Amino acid sequence: MNTGLNLPPRVTERAFARLAEINGAGPARPLRIAVAGGGCSGFQYDIRLDDAAEDDLVLSADGQSVVVDPVSLPFLAGATIDFADELIGARFTIENPNASSSCGCGTSFSI
Repeated sequence: MNTGLNLPPRVTERAFARLAEINGAGPARPLRIAVAGGGCSGFQYDIRLDDAAEDDLVLSADGQSVVVDPVSLPFLAGATIDFADELIGARFTIENPNASSSCGCGTSFSI
């Protein structure tokens, strides 16, 4: 794992804008980014709307929030959370400097 400065993850303006679209006019729900064991490469990302817990890192902009639990945080140090709308589909993406390899699906990685 990246043991450098252990910078917190960063969320792009595009990701916050897409989260605002998803939340629409209703109450804004945070986007949770978590890391779980499994997937074809050893770890996988769990990305979903969820309520923030007391010990989560909360990254906020423009009335929107992305939350990361303390267990997942070391795996996401220095990562960039973005949103991509490509021919293969639209999805939140994670550029993770800690991942030594990743699966073609973009949701599974190894360290």
